[in-house]
Amino acid sequence: MTAKHRFGVPRLLLYLLLACGSAAFILPLAWMVRSALMDASQIFIVPPVWVPEPIRFGNFKTALDTVPFGRYLINTMIIVVGNVTGAVLTSALCAYSFSRLRWRGRDFFFGLLMAGMMLPFAVTLIPTFLGWRTVVGPNSYLPLILPAWFGGGAFNIFLIRQFMKTIPKELDEAALVDGAGYFHIFVRVIFPLSKSAVIVVALFQFLGVWNDFLGPLVYVNKESMFTLALGLQQFVGYYTAQWELLMAAATMILIPPILLFVIGQKYFIKGIAVSGIKG
Repeated sequence: MTAKHRFGVPRLLLYLLLACGSAAFILPLAWMVRSALMDASQIFIVPPVWVPEPIRFGNFKTALDTVPFGRYLINTMIIVVGNVTGAVLTSALCAYSFSRLRWRGRDFFFGLLMAGMMLPFAVTLIPTFLGWRTVVGPNSYLPLILPAWFGGGAFNIFLIRQFMKTIPKELDEAALVDGAGYFHIFVRVIFPLSKSAVIVVALFQFLGVWNDFLGPLVYVNKESMFTLALGLQQFVGYYTAQWELLMAAATMILIPPILLFVIGQKYFIKGIAVSGIKG
């Protein structure tokens, strides 16, 4: 038996397993899209109907007319742009310090930073909310943006640090010999070479902020300041929900993250592989 035949069956089984796993993950997305194109009475029919009859593209327009998604999109983009920009810049700076510079207590503080990742978000939610309410008051986007400008998050720092450690030290030494300072080396040498890891952090941060429901729910209670995630809640009433409109709105909100991931997929895979975050 040739090597081709010996490995044919295991590989076929592997592909079948991957196909089944992919189908399990795609099923909720398919359910959402088909529900967005149906009348409300068809969504929960048993056995399920997968092909809408008739197809109702008007659900998307009705959803846009029912809730001011244009305003919610602007609000979301304000938070996303401020958050992603701050997280990328400050986490890269911190990662550069932890990976390329030598200073007393560096490893201790990095270990302390990693230990902070084990602290559940729910534990700090109330004290953080009370602190921000005292400083900026209610209905402000600052609690959702400013924290990203002070380190960008422990995981982001860790991911970029792991990537920067793979860059040869000789580049720093050559730049120092030429008279460059540490900040100049970061801006002109290390940061451009860390493009893949930086894009991964930007993607993670974008997805986290774009899909964030709890943060805006805690700090914002004016409807004119709602984000897209909060806007979806407008389709759910006290007793009933407009499921076809909710699914149509959710489908539209899902399009930007999918497009962004498709565009940045090459950098995403490369950044994850080189940074050492492997399964």
